[in-house]
Amino acid sequence: MSTPVLHTDTLTKRYGRHTALTEATLDIPAGRIVGLVGPNGAGKSTLLALAAGLIQPTSGHIDVLGRTPAADSAQLADVGFVAQDTPVYATLTVADHLKLGERLNPTWDHTFARTRIEQIGLDPAKRAGRLSGGQKAQLALTIAAAKRPRLLIFDEPVAALDPLARRAFLQNLMAFVAELDISVILSSHLIGDVERVCDHLVVLAASRVQVAGDIDDLTADHHRLVGPRGSLDTLPEGVHVISADHTDRQTTLIVHNTTGQPLDTTTGTIDLEDMVLTYLHRAEGLTAPTLQETSA
Repeated sequence: MSTPVLHTDTLTKRYGRHTALTEATLDIPAGRIVGLVGPNGAGKSTLLALAAGLIQPTSGHIDVLGRTPAADSAQLADVGFVAQDTPVYATLTVADHLKLGERLNPTWDHTFARTRIEQIGLDPAKRAGRLSGGQKAQLALTIAAAKRPRLLIFDEPVAALDPLARRAFLQNLMAFVAELDISVILSSHLIGDVERVCDHLVVLAASRVQVAGDIDDLTADHHRLVGPRGSLDTLPEGVHVISADHTDRQTTLIVHNTTGQPLDTTTGTIDLEDMVLTYLHRAEGLTAPTLQETSA
């Protein structure tokens, strides 16, 4: 079995009295494009900063590519990280960014970087401060990928982009994955983007992991059950109720079936967006203030 790209065991991060991440336990296989989904303030940025080695956990454990994040220069070279707003240096030209990347990264692929800049039509002499939002995102993606890392981490890279720029960024991301054979963790609150490019999902809400797994498996294992009121009060062991809605005559449940066996009742499938929103609504019912529009 290959080493997980990310492994956490009851990982917790607190800032004073505020808990940003609570007992997160994850095993993400290598070779996946992972969508990390949740509302603002859910803990997405905290988890990614822990994975990049930018901050240390309060308790629990985290391994990235089988080692402690940012343990040494070799581990740092294996991870490419692009923070929110795809940061670039406004006064430096595109060519300056490539020179800086080459100087700072021993595994830098000069040919790859130059080829990608030409393919996306960036003028090497243009200062980054004069690039559009989409062009800045493409430059940041190129720099991160030219390190030739084993893992690319993106924290809300397309949130501020218009639809065309967002689509172009995601198309380039998929091309990088195919060309470089790398793993990707991509945080987003845009479920459509996740569905377009990702094959593994982690849902974070109220500072906790709500559900995680390969997207095909998750969508196959979540169902909508409908029956007369009282007929669904007892379910098989391993069938977990995520949400319940009752009328005088009817009960509707969204369930996660972990048994591997079909359910002997009236069922309907739910799509990825319905599944994610069900988990978010459940978390909102437990701790509504956590799901407000606050920073992670």
